[in-house]
Amino acid sequence: MSKKTWTISELANEFSITPRTIRFYEDQGIVSPTRDGRNRVYAPRDRTRLRLALRGKRLGLQLSEIVSLIDMYDGPGATMAQLQHYMTVLARHRTLLERQRHDIEQTLAEIDEQQRHCEALLAQREQDEIHTPAES
Repeated sequence: MSKKTWTISELANEFSITPRTIRFYEDQGIVSPTRDGRNRVYAPRDRTRLRLALRGKRLGLQLSEIVSLIDMYDGPGATMAQLQHYMTVLARHRTLLERQRHDIEQTLAEIDEQQRHCEALLAQREQDEIHTPAES
């Protein structure tokens, strides 16, 4: 049987985040815990929404995109409009990531070239020192 509620500490530990992060998502309206005295109590819906928000963050989505996508889960279901919106967000994000990957690959190639150049210079300097008589 699954647990029905969680404390902020339990969710923070489960997702390896800080309570402050969870409070941030609360401020953004992503999670809406109830209160038991001074303690926040998170329901399964909050846990799911938090998991989706963290996944969106890992994917590099903007907060507004994350909120929009998460809110779709509370809607009437997988309507055509929801699915089309989701596909648009995914396509836009894929394009951005592919552009970033291309930029990273170019930068890594430039770094490789500079490292090879430095290694060649170091090797040449070592050879020069071997063949140059020591000064007295």
